[in-house]
Amino acid sequence: MIKVGIIGATGYAGAELVRILQNHKEAQIVWYGSRSYIDKKYSSVYQNMFKLVENLCQDDNLEELAKQVDVIFTATPQGYLAGILTEDILSQVKVIDLSADYRIKDVATYEKWYGIEHKSPQFIEEAVYGLCEINRDKIDKDTRLIANPGCYTTCSILTAYPLVKEGLIDVDTLIVDAASGTSGAGRGAKVPNLFCEVNESFKAYGVASHRHTPEIEEQLGYAANREVTINFTPHLVPMNRGILATEYATLKRKADGSLPTYEEVKAVYDKYYGQEYFIRVLEKGVLPETKWVEGSNYVDINFVIDERTGRIIMLGAIDNLVKGAAGQAVQNMNLMFGCKEQEGLNLVPCFP
Repeated sequence: MIKVGIIGATGYAGAELVRILQNHKEAQIVWYGSRSYIDKKYSSVYQNMFKLVENLCQDDNLEELAKQVDVIFTATPQGYLAGILTEDILSQVKVIDLSADYRIKDVATYEKWYGIEHKSPQFIEEAVYGLCEINRDKIDKDTRLIANPGCYTTCSILTAYPLVKEGLIDVDTLIVDAASGTSGAGRGAKVPNLFCEVNESFKAYGVASHRHTPEIEEQLGYAANREVTINFTPHLVPMNRGILATEYATLKRKADGSLPTYEEVKAVYDKYYGQEYFIRVLEKGVLPETKWVEGSNYVDINFVIDERTGRIIMLGAIDNLVKGAAGQAVQNMNLMFGCKEQEGLNLVPCFP
């Protein structure tokens, strides 16, 4: 069995890791780290785990934890892991970080957008960006550190990636509008996320300044083989889970001046995602909805070509806590330890 430790087990992403790993045949959680609930029963924090998890919450002593487990998930705020990670820890245990500490390769960009000093930049180059469908060949038994992608970024990148990679769109015209449920803001009490603040409302936030912007740009830049600059605008929706990304870009015309056809664009998506277990490119005319991926590790994607404007509208939907966080982290763990990639992740979307 793969022995698992979770730091931040009582946050939303941490709790989702616990839920998913209950059904993993090759992994066992032995450390439920939570600074806020030390020595309290995990099931007293999350009543859904009553009679399923009998363990007490423990502290976040990473050095001690590294001696006891095979892999550590850190579902913690930005700056936490970067402040305590050492070569000694990485020499003993694999780490999958759900924060942004090692996602962005340029330290100056990270420090600018997150407003904090990076305390361990020496590990950034080694960290593998764990977007499995794109970087699977870089994740194996020798991988020590995974930078698990952000939720908005997972949805935004996967929705546009094949068309950027194949040069079907002018990536400089790319606009991403994405809407997320409130769990994306974490479990901590914040006035803007209180029920009366979000209920019966729909709002944009982080306009032209959201911290996932450089992450999306960097990864799509690798696909385009050049620097990419986009507009990214996130929105808050009064629902628990889910992200819907709606992306707009100008299609590149063919030599005869015509636009690519539906069949030609669909063939590109099928080229990259036709064999992907967790990416579902929907049938023509069927648009992604968050309710059809809720509780699962699936990404639903489709597109519409606007002949009138010469643009394409791409849409993607994920569960922000699963494929956007914990599910993707488990997918990365499976690749690191040679497990079947979908082990523990055969989660049928829940409805209603």
